[in-house]
Amino acid sequence: MIAEQFIQELTDEAPKTRRALERIPESELTWAPHPKSLTIGQLGWHLAVLPRAITDLLSELERDAPNVPRPQPTSGAEILAAFDENIPYAANKIAEWGDAGLQQIWTLKFQGRAVFQIPRIAAVRAILLNHTYHHRGQLTVYLRLLDVPVPSIFGPSADENPFIG
Repeated sequence: MIAEQFIQELTDEAPKTRRALERIPESELTWAPHPKSLTIGQLGWHLAVLPRAITDLLSELERDAPNVPRPQPTSGAEILAAFDENIPYAANKIAEWGDAGLQQIWTLKFQGRAVFQIPRIAAVRAILLNHTYHHRGQLTVYLRLLDVPVPSIFGPSADENPFIG
């Protein structure tokens, strides 16, 4: 039942994330708000691959901290295709684990030493879901800075609310 709730949340939130990804301007994929920031294309790609990358990371009960690549996508279609492929992939992984698998202890290591150990259920919440929401929020700020209308996520945005502006 817990696994089903995570799958439901993942699939309910996916259209909201996809709406933000759809707004990434093709002509601005290499734009970044600051030299230390990811480009908007890299941020979109990160959001697109998170579901698969995190569920793969959590599939083994002990994992070394990964080196997270930051490739620069060449098109918005590339980002959307990856996202559309990775949501069902992640949902299937969570279903495979089931409630019993979500209760198993997952260990993250760095150079062979345990950094932390938590139930897989806590890792799904923090590293998959909350991490996605964090980066989706970043993406909406990038869109605002580029003067791209921000999509509705939790109710109308200032760009989609008929009572504002």
